[in-house]
Amino acid sequence: MGLMTGIDLGGTKTEVVVLDDSGIELIRRRLPTPQGDYAATLATVKRLIDEAELELGERTSVGIGTPGALSKVTRCLKNSNSACLNGKPLLEDLQRLLGRPVRIANDADCFALSEATDGAAAGAGIVFGVILGTGVGGGIVVNGAPLSGPNGIAGEWGHNPLPWPLDEERPGPPCYCGKHGCIETFLSGPGFSNAHRRLSGQTLEAGKIVDAAEGGDDLCRRSMAIYDDRLARALAQVINILDPDVIVLGGGLSNCRRWYETVPRLWGRYVFSDRVDTRLVPPRHGDSSGGRGAAWLWRREISLASPRS
Repeated sequence: MGLMTGIDLGGTKTEVVVLDDSGIELIRRRLPTPQGDYAATLATVKRLIDEAELELGERTSVGIGTPGALSKVTRCLKNSNSACLNGKPLLEDLQRLLGRPVRIANDADCFALSEATDGAAAGAGIVFGVILGTGVGGGIVVNGAPLSGPNGIAGEWGHNPLPWPLDEERPGPPCYCGKHGCIETFLSGPGFSNAHRRLSGQTLEAGKIVDAAEGGDDLCRRSMAIYDDRLARALAQVINILDPDVIVLGGGLSNCRRWYETVPRLWGRYVFSDRVDTRLVPPRHGDSSGGRGAAWLWRREISLASPRS
């Protein structure tokens, strides 16, 4: 199979991971993602790949995990919260720039594939991978293969409305997609920070809220309790539809150990079952999991790279 390179093209960082065919990580490094600059973003991807291949002395396959999905109408990227990528022929541009075939999948699909292949959900039949970071996304893997769907949007959990909303949650914050009250506006890092500011008047990043709550700050503890219930509601809706064996949390907010205890205690209120056997787990591969999943795209018979005609 040879060496496999995966790129995790995130909103704030772009990371390269190179794996051998047994999944051993040979290289992992990252650079800041250029903000609002498509050409510079492409150049960053090329630089990371060129430097890794120069160090290894070998040409590799390349998979890319990116926010959004490829449109089957225009063959351009759509639905990305990195807005400079939308409407751009990312796949064709990267293939031309790198001089080889490239496979592209949604970053949450890559994360889910990584954890289902040799991570926290290895061997599970149905896996739902969650990204809780700058944005909120989801990816689905069934029997080891990522599920894309005819519209290329399977698992786009973050752009559904927050379920069972309270009066004060309607209509919800505005979302970049043009609607109000999307799950992403409540559960992303910025959404969590904004909700805390509305509650307390304090402006804190999500990680600082978690730290302060653990230190006993009452207002931060209140914000954490609200987030607990919102995350439980949102995941309960996924369980009601998909009934996954395992849900794996990824993204920066997945580092908070609290969610793995509080959310399963709460989601039974909303799941349409007498018991819930779905497991909620942290990622085995941490924040490099998306890049690993992008590399694994070349290990699978299914390719999410090109829209069907």
